[in-house]
Amino acid sequence: MDIRFYNTLTNRTEIFEPLDPPHVAMYTCGPTVYDFAHIGNFKSFLFSDLLRRFLELAGYRVAHVMNITDVGHMTDDEVADAAGEDKIAVAARKLKEAKKSGALPGGVANPDDPYQVAQYFTDAFVEDACALGIEVARDYPRNMPRPTEHIDAIQAMIQKLLDKGHAYIADDGVVYFSVRSFPEYGRLSGNDLAQLVAGSGGRVLKEHQATKRDPADFFLWKPDPSHIMKWPSPWGEGYPGWHIECSAMAMKMLRREVIDIHTGGEDNIFPHHECEIAQSRCATGQSHFAKYWIHPRYLMVEGEKMSKSKGNFFTVRDVLEGKVTGRPVHPAVLRYELIKTHYRTQTNFTQKGIRDSANAVRRFCEFGQGLAQAGNAAEVDNAHPVIADFLGALSSDLNISAALAVVHTWIGQTPDDPSEARAVFDKIDSVLGIADLSDASESLDKDNSAVLCKQIDEARAAKNYDVADRLRQELIDAGFEVRSTPEGTVAVKKLA
Repeated sequence: MDIRFYNTLTNRTEIFEPLDPPHVAMYTCGPTVYDFAHIGNFKSFLFSDLLRRFLELAGYRVAHVMNITDVGHMTDDEVADAAGEDKIAVAARKLKEAKKSGALPGGVANPDDPYQVAQYFTDAFVEDACALGIEVARDYPRNMPRPTEHIDAIQAMIQKLLDKGHAYIADDGVVYFSVRSFPEYGRLSGNDLAQLVAGSGGRVLKEHQATKRDPADFFLWKPDPSHIMKWPSPWGEGYPGWHIECSAMAMKMLRREVIDIHTGGEDNIFPHHECEIAQSRCATGQSHFAKYWIHPRYLMVEGEKMSKSKGNFFTVRDVLEGKVTGRPVHPAVLRYELIKTHYRTQTNFTQKGIRDSANAVRRFCEFGQGLAQAGNAAEVDNAHPVIADFLGALSSDLNISAALAVVHTWIGQTPDDPSEARAVFDKIDSVLGIADLSDASESLDKDNSAVLCKQIDEARAAKNYDVADRLRQELIDAGFEVRSTPEGTVAVKKLA
């Protein structure tokens, strides 16, 4: 089975050929922990999780690393020079304001301590990611490095770039990467250096413009003894830039100078990934930093870009707690909603979409629960027709829409061999990660709801219809869907 992915670097779909099969080294740009991650962030993270799970079912052994940025990511990050304020400093300031108003979160005793601030939002991210079944987060902190824990590796890479003439120390002491030393700068984003000469849209930090050799040069280390986080270095006490962090951590954690796959949202293409390629290749002398660059598109909300000013900026917690739809949404439903469309199409998060996803998840999980009565699963391999069709769809640039069409056609049929079907279901769900999430809550209130269902049937048999209706409404108010079946009343917990 040939696997093909669209490679942003070459602008074409290519056959996937890992450097050291069956091993695959994959790096994902993770969150900057200055706030709660929103559903657009998680669309990107879930794509990477789906990609990993698919490759594992296809027989590859995937080493997956996702960083957590806790220093050096500036607020104006669309400028290669990284203008503005460190995002952790912004978070610390907001938490100080919360402390004054008495609304400081319990996980932050001292908002003046940037490590406490970063840890608070890291814990929140990991909790949300685990709720949505993201495998790398389930293994936290392994394979989720932070720059503050890898300063030595970052400084060593900066020194290597200085030694090779790809970096220089400006008059103000800032260490810059020289983009002119890397002729291919701009290839990933499809721009030439003339277009990028002053960063994005011609913007450049004025205080640095006079000291830089080229307006497009980006900083690797900035001396700043007043910064919220700082370390001693040969270039003065200060902190690293965002771009150099990911390059150094990817190589250290994956133990390779060239990795197979690098993922991240399309907003990472420039400047972050463009800068990663330049500094990594110049440091190592390799012809690649990552062989395949794969970028999911933005998430829209009801047809509009997410914005706090528009009131459509939603965190995972907002959705799960019911602040978006008016009722709690099961994590399996949100996961399904965020992975169900092809990663290179514009995904639109809508109320109707959530309802449709809830129905799809319910149908899928009920099919699986029915198979659970069949006893032990049989042994099946990837040559099974359903699995082969499922993997075949995903092998075409991770076409999840086509893969889900295979699944829903299959579960609409009565299986000839429930034991075999259960094995197929388990393999499919090892990629989708849906039933795995829903199983944990399917038993919630099960005993109590069964008692009420029995009481409803008894009340109807005794013609106590008012009692039956009251009990039925009690179940509905508790979040159950109540059904009448030939075997009696059944209550099923609503997923959204």
